[in-house]
Amino acid sequence: MLLCIFKVTKDPELTLVTATRQYLHEVLGIATPQEKPWAQADALPYFLKDAFQFAELELLGHSVVLAIAPRHETQTLGDIRTRLDKVRGRQDPPVVFVTDALASYERKRLIEQKVPFIVPGNQLYLPDLGLDLREYFRQRAPSTGTALSPSTQAILIAALMNEPLASDWQPARLAADMGYTSMTLSRAVRELNAAGLVATRRMGRSQCLHRELPPQEIWEKARPLLRSPVRRTVWAQSDTLPANRHWRLAGLSALASASMLAEPRQPVYALSLSAWREALKSGTHEMPEPSDDAQELQLWNYDPALVPDRDTVDPLSLILSLQDSTDDRVLQALDELKAQLPW
Repeated sequence: MLLCIFKVTKDPELTLVTATRQYLHEVLGIATPQEKPWAQADALPYFLKDAFQFAELELLGHSVVLAIAPRHETQTLGDIRTRLDKVRGRQDPPVVFVTDALASYERKRLIEQKVPFIVPGNQLYLPDLGLDLREYFRQRAPSTGTALSPSTQAILIAALMNEPLASDWQPARLAADMGYTSMTLSRAVRELNAAGLVATRRMGRSQCLHRELPPQEIWEKARPLLRSPVRRTVWAQSDTLPANRHWRLAGLSALASASMLAEPRQPVYALSLSAWREALKSGTHEMPEPSDDAQELQLWNYDPALVPDRDTVDPLSLILSLQDSTDDRVLQALDELKAQLPW
């Protein structure tokens, strides 16, 4: 017996079921499977029955059980794996995770862990059946495919982190605090509007960014448009670094401070390009490669100090800087970090 787990986001559950049935029909050349209620659902533990709705269909001679998550429930890959393991322990079937989209790091993690999955219209990965059909990988699609500029990304992250529950954001104040010009601010407002992340409205003489979605949905919708803030990584001779520096912990150092991840042997710091240039002017010596007496520094495309009164970079930028990691320990720590986000 195969078990398919459906992770539903914004689309109605029936829409995802229909898309999956049609996809299986198209890629496997079989009659469109029809689902029916799964008779054994009542035998599952309550936490699984509460987490999913169940249906059953036939696929290539196998009985396939669909477990459909409520559309507003957010699940990490760690949560999914835990629940799949619980089902395996009771039913011992191959378990197939099905979702409408996967980020690149999520896809890599599932394949590395040999977890079968289906993305309707994109990929079918069922190693137990000898099937690996790859078409293209789709991120959760926004209204535009153009990445946000670093300054726009910084303004959005600052708004989400500093005022997560506010329905209106003052872009002029955010930009002023970050040292951006009015021209940069105007471009940021255009980009955020074009991406469908916010709407612009007037409040007296001021222009406001009005969010019509919860902050978590804005973050998920923006993810395909956001990039790692790390422009490049350099190593500097430790004893030549400025004595009065106030750089923030970044990378694995910042992640370790927010999770059970072990700290790296040497701390990792983030600084802006302008701060790096000032450090070089003050006598900092860049090293050609890592060494025991070299300090690892990340040079960011925007100021790493988006959230005041912190010793580390903000969690959203940190997630973006590590999102392509394939280390299971790092991915698990990122799941811990996501659970601490202010929404």
